[in-house]
Amino acid sequence: MSRHVVLIEDEPNITEAIRFLLLRDGWTVEAHADGASAVEFIEAAKPDIVILDLMLPGKSGLDVVRELRERDGAQDLPVLMLTARGQIKDREMAEKAGVTRFMTKPFANAEVLTAVRDLCAQAEQR
Repeated sequence: MSRHVVLIEDEPNITEAIRFLLLRDGWTVEAHADGASAVEFIEAAKPDIVILDLMLPGKSGLDVVRELRERDGAQDLPVLMLTARGQIKDREMAEKAGVTRFMTKPFANAEVLTAVRDLCAQAEQR
């Protein structure tokens, strides 16, 4: 199983916590904090999974996902969205945009790790 994650998150503390968690589990992690250039960053990195915040500077996480889903080779890329916005309408909008799994902040480290592992395993089975 390949183990490469791109993390798009503008909160440094959350970025470092997730990076530490994933590095400890054997993942390679590349982080980026800006929504405006996130799609290009993701395409260049060619990750196995993207962890994406909803509210980003420059472009929302939803816009990033929509744009990713329009690109060749990114239609099936697993996207885990982490956000402080957890209302049903937020989940529905994320699902319509093409988010694979939606998780609200605060989150348990084990929950994030399990989601990343599960999403990558599911993608490999396709």
